[in-house]
Amino acid sequence: MANTKSAAKRARQTLKRSLRNRSVVTRLRTMQKQARSSEVSNLNGIRGVISAIDKAAKRGIIHRNAANRRKARLNKALAAASVK
Repeated sequence: MANTKSAAKRARQTLKRSLRNRSVVTRLRTMQKQARSSEVSNLNGIRGVISAIDKAAKRGIIHRNAANRRKARLNKALAAASVK
């Protein structure tokens, strides 16, 4: 338990943020799985996933380089699906 009032407040804030961030990361993961599993190259779906990834990176939920890596993999999968 926290020893000071400010430490207790920081613990409460951290808990709220971690719960919110976890839900965003889970949503991102679900969206990515849906975009990859769709048999038809779903351009609007992939655009939505890329937009969500950018928003998460902008808010600091995921790292900027991790966001770029995820977007590159999605675009690579989209290109491979459009060739087939």
